[in-house]
Order: sequence, then structure tokens, then C-alpha cells
Amino acid sequence: MSLYLWTAFGIGLILGSFVNVLVHRLPRMVMASFEPTHDDAPRFDLWLPASHCPHCHAPLQIKHLFPVLSFVWLKGRCGFCKHPIGWQYPAVELITGLIWVACGWHWGITSAALCWALFGTSLLALSLIDWQTTLLPDALTQPLLWLGLIASAAQWVTLPLTQAVWGAVWGYGALWSVATVFERITGKQGMGGGDFKLLAALGAWLGPFALIPLVILASATGAIVGLSLQRLHRLPANGYVPFGPFLAAAGAFLAWQDTVQFMQSLGWPTF
Repeated sequence: MSLYLWTAFGIGLILGSFVNVLVHRLPRMVMASFEPTHDDAPRFDLWLPASHCPHCHAPLQIKHLFPVLSFVWLKGRCGFCKHPIGWQYPAVELITGLIWVACGWHWGITSAALCWALFGTSLLALSLIDWQTTLLPDALTQPLLWLGLIASAAQWVTLPLTQAVWGAVWGYGALWSVATVFERITGKQGMGGGDFKLLAALGAWLGPFALIPLVILASATGAIVGLSLQRLHRLPANGYVPFGPFLAAAGAFLAWQDTVQFMQSLGWPTF
């Protein structure tokens, strides 16, 4: 593997460690924003308190913070209380590293590779948060939307700005319309506003003509996973399977596959 791909892998590992922080802290920050604030409450954000063991609360040292390597060196246990460390931490770091390597290999040393690597990293963080908490924070969906529009305007990616704008508009409007009609008919909420914003962001990256195959792919995979969990009696207590991870997976697939070629292979019009 060439030097620039190793560099991309290293950057991905570091950002994967930050993704773990986002997954752990951002939902708590969102929920705390709806609660009354107290002047004497300890600060809690992405930076404070410093990284620490969630069990013994001992602050981590620098030697404990190296992505993947620290996990291997510590044999998967806290260096202080010896409590097992969850496998999610090194897994997320490795997956993020591989996302960056894949983008570097696919797009080369280009601005497009950087943009799509950030795209993939954001989708990974959003998927994990939504799966664990059913939240899709604005702090991630909105920057993803704006980065897609900026990347298109600056010609860092090949999608024309007009298509990026209409992709965002149609992405939000389509799910909002479906959810509104469903709620009016049934009196129940079918999906949250975070799903609308995520599809708008995906539309800004992939364009309006990718939205139909994207939603079909996401719905099909979501239905398969939901039915499988139901048969295994592993559905969440509310019986709800978040839609965000499947939207993200479908969006990542179409970004890699090239949406136009994928639609043509299925015989769908690409206008």
C-alpha cells in the first residue's frame, strides 16, 4: 500500500476515535439541551470532561489514546480497573480508517477523495447514533448538507450545483410529505425530522435522480433487517428500527457505485 494510502488510513483512525466521542457524547448533549440549565452544573461537551474510563472514571493517559494500538496493548481492558473495553471503539476506528483508504484508492489524491471520506465518516457517526438512540442530530446532518452544497459549488465533486440544490429540496420534501400524510391518516408519527434532514443531505451529495433508488434500497434493507430481528425476538422494546442507518448505507453504496451507472443497469431513466 502506497504512502498516501497509509496516511489516509492514519487520518481515518484518528477521526474514528473522534467518531466514538461523537457517538457517546452528542446524544447526551442533545437531550441535555431540552433540560433546565444550572449554573453549577459541570461542563459537558465534546471536549470536557477529558476522556476517561466510563467505569472507574480514571482520566486516560496519552498512551491510552492511540487508536486501535492502545486497545491491543491493553488487551481490551481498562489500564486502571481492568474492566473490559467495548469492541465498538476499535471497530469504529478501523472502519473509519478503511473508509479513508477506500476513498483514497477510488478517487486518488484529489479533493473529491477528501470530500467523500468526510461524507462516509459522517454517515458512520449518524448511523451509530441513530441505531443506539433514534436521534439524528442537527449538529451532523446540517454540516453534511452544507458540505455537499459547497463541494458541488466549488467543483470538488462532479455533481452540478443545480442538481445538488434540487437533491436537497426533493430529499427533504419527499420524506416530509410521506410522513405528514401517514400521520394525518393514522394519528401516529412514522419517522422523525432527522430522517428528512439526512435524506436532504444525501440529495445534496448524490442529486435528485438518486433519491428514488436510494429510498427503495434503504426501505428494502430496513424491512429485511427489521423482519429478521423480529423473528429472532431482538427488536427494541418499542418495536421500532431506525431508518437512518439504512438511508446512510444506501447513500454510501450509491456514492461508491456511481448512481447513474447503477440506475442504467436496472433500466431506470436517468433523464
